Amino acid sequence: MFTGIIEEMGVVKAEGKMRHGCRVAILAQTVLTDLAVGDSVTVNGVCLTVVAHDDAALYADLSPETLTVTTLGSLKAGDPVNLERALRMGDRLGGHLVTGHVDGIGVIRARDQEADALRLTIEAPRDILRYCVPKGSITMDGISLTVNEVTDYGFQVAIIPHTAKVTTLGVKLAGDRVNLETDLIGRYVERLFPGHQAGDRSEIAIDREYLRKRGLM
Repeated sequence: MFTGIIEEMGVVKAEGKMRHGCRVAILAQTVLTDLAVGDSVTVNGVCLTVVAHDDAALYADLSPETLTVTTLGSLKAGDPVNLERALRMGDRLGGHLVTGHVDGIGVIRARDQEADALRLTIEAPRDILRYCVPKGSITMDGISLTVNEVTDYGFQVAIIPHTAKVTTLGVKLAGDRVNLETDLIGRYVERLFPGHQAGDRSEIAIDREYLRKRGLM
């Protein structure tokens, strides 16, 4: 489990092909502290298992599935990446609960400067937008962000100067793809509604009768 608070930006050192998938080497500093083989680290929001590390880099294997459903397959040497180690019991939850399991890929459609903040407009699949609500949380390339606005085709987020400086969002351009993970709590809440199936956008009336039938009043 992660929080979406990026610890540092690493740099892709190399990506080598394997029989099934590939292995990526990422130059880092902060996340190497106390790192052990088998630990989990998010790379641009994707939870990866550390298979080796040295004083300058960590190494992780990317499965064919990961290469298909995330943006990691397009990484190349020199690319910056957002890194975060797994949450430890007792740590502050500065962002929100993040699993590192990417739900889909979005595309930055607009990048606008508003005073000191950067406003990004993201086009996203409908099965991701169903979990997006204004002032709710979403993870974009591993970064916990607040949704400002939701439309039929995408959503908007505001990036403060600090986030732009310490993550890859500061250098992202219109047309770039980003990994998206929706709010875990929202998915569990949807699942708990009796008879509410994935893809069903009908309204559920939470009224006195609904509560009475479930013994809540």
